[in-house]
Amino acid sequence: MTPATLPRPLTGHPLALHSRSNLIASCALSSVLLASVLATSPAHGQERDEFRVCWSIYAGWMPWAYADQEGIIDKWAEEYGISIDVIQVNDYVESINQFTSGNVDGCAMTNMDALTIPAASGVDSTALIINDYSDGNDGIVLKDSDDLADIEGRRVNLVQFSVSHYFLARALESVGLTERDIETVNTSDADIVGLFSSDSTEAVAAWNPQLNAIAEMPDSHVVYTSAEIPGEILDMLVVNSDTLAANPDFGHALVGAWYEVMELVAADDDAALSIMADAAGTDLDGYRAQLEATHMYTDPADAVELLESDDLLETMQRVAEFSFEHGLLGDMAPSPEVVGIETPSGVYGDEGNIQLRFDPSFTQAYIDSRQ
Repeated sequence: MTPATLPRPLTGHPLALHSRSNLIASCALSSVLLASVLATSPAHGQERDEFRVCWSIYAGWMPWAYADQEGIIDKWAEEYGISIDVIQVNDYVESINQFTSGNVDGCAMTNMDALTIPAASGVDSTALIINDYSDGNDGIVLKDSDDLADIEGRRVNLVQFSVSHYFLARALESVGLTERDIETVNTSDADIVGLFSSDSTEAVAAWNPQLNAIAEMPDSHVVYTSAEIPGEILDMLVVNSDTLAANPDFGHALVGAWYEVMELVAADDDAALSIMADAAGTDLDGYRAQLEATHMYTDPADAVELLESDDLLETMQRVAEFSFEHGLLGDMAPSPEVVGIETPSGVYGDEGNIQLRFDPSFTQAYIDSRQ
C-alpha cells in the first residue's frame, strides 16, 4: 500500500521511517511533479499573497483533500485576498522535509514530529490547528495472549522513533515495564502486516489501517490502544511562525476553511465523507471506521480548550523527555529542555530558544466571528 518514497531524505536525521507515513498512492503527486511545484521556496517572514501547505494520507487529514477539491480553500483564501496551494505529498516524512527546508509554509504532522523535526532543526513553528487525537488508531497486538504484561521479553516490531514508539513506551509504563524489558525491531509500516503472519513475529505496535488488518488475523490480540492515552498523539497543521506573523490572513483563511469542513464531519455528511473516503482509498464505511478511532476536534471551542489547558503542556513535556532519551532532539542536545515549547499555559524548555508554539488565537478569532 505504500508508494515509492520521494528521493530526498532528511539528511542526518535518525529517522529513516516515521509515523503517519504514506498509506496509499492514489491521487499523490509524482516525484517529478512535486519537485516542479516546490521548485522555489517561499519568502518566510515577508508580506505576500501566495502560500503553500502540504499534507499526506491519514484519517484526520482527509478534510484537507475535501477542502481543496471542493473549492473551500480557494473560497476562504479569496476572502482574504490571497491564494493557498494545497499539495498532497505521497510520503509523510517527505512532507515534513519540505516544511523544514522552507519549500512550503505549512504541513500536517503530529505533535511529536513537530518537535523532533522542524523545531529541533531550528525552524520556528506554530501549531495553528489541532485537528484530532488518536483515540484507538494506534494499538499493540500480541500473539498467544490478551494480557499486555505478557509483552515482557518479546520482540516488538514497529516503526522505531515514531509515535508508535512513544505509544509503546506509554503502554509499558502502564504495566510497570520499560523498554529494557523488550526488544524493539524497526519495521516499515508497509511490511508490518505481512510480518505478523510470520512465526517469528511475537508482537507489533501499529496504526490504522494496518492495525485493523492485523487485528483480523488469526491469534491476534489487541492489548492496548491509544484510547488509553487520550490527547497525547495529536495530529495538527503546523505553519512557519515567521510567515504567520507577517501574514495573519494566511492563518485566518486556513482556520476558516478547516472548520467549514468540520461542520460537515460533525453532521456525518454522506457526500462529504464519501469524497474524503475516496481520496483515502477506501469506501464510506471504511472511512467511518477510521474516524471512530479518531477524536476529531470538530467544535473549535474544544480545540481552544485543549490548546489553553495545562494538559497540553504536560503532554509536550512527556514527548520532549521521550524524544531526548531516544536522541531525537539532536546528538548535541544537553537535555529535553533544549527546545522551548510555548503554550498559553506556559513554556516548557528553553525560553530563549522557543521553536514550537501552540497558538489558539486564530481559532478563537474564528469562533468570535461566528457569534
